[in-house]
Amino acid sequence: MEPIPETTDLSRYLAADEAIDHHHPLVRRTAAQLRIGRSGPYEYAEAAFGYVRDTIPHSADSGDRRVTWRASDVLERRTGICHAKAHALTALLRAQGIPAGLCYQRFEVLHGLIALLLPGRVRWSRLDPRGNKPGVDARFSLDEERLAWPVRPELGEQDHWVVHAAPLPSVLTALRGAADRDALVLPGELP
Repeated sequence: MEPIPETTDLSRYLAADEAIDHHHPLVRRTAAQLRIGRSGPYEYAEAAFGYVRDTIPHSADSGDRRVTWRASDVLERRTGICHAKAHALTALLRAQGIPAGLCYQRFEVLHGLIALLLPGRVRWSRLDPRGNKPGVDARFSLDEERLAWPVRPELGEQDHWVVHAAPLPSVLTALRGAADRDALVLPGELP
């Protein structure tokens, strides 16, 4: 299967919202720094992906108990779970005019990743900025998915192929309502 945008209105995949606050000065500064020396959208997208994947630790891997959810907070505090890191990457892409949205996989809970549409391409590509560790090797690839984890249908796991223009309300509610990572209860299903 391929990612399916929930709308054909690309402006929705460039919009700012409460979580994907790409008009925030820190997001804009970070995007501008990542743009230096990059010749086009492909190189920028790859750099933004690497930046979020590699320089912002996944809080479960690092032991950081703070819960972030807004892109600017993820960049400032340099921590986040998969959903927060997906918000940060989406904001960095949108800050440079690259349509990007949010995708989900269902394991025991929903896992967050992104999809982007680069100029000249007709197909959205999913990317997973979660962060690598032993057994996880997510890569930037437009034609072959290199996500953190493949789903195992025999265990009831599912890929959800819809590209959402905004974060799921249930995910935002969980992230905003958690005092720390120990109190975080992510949804297990799409609404």
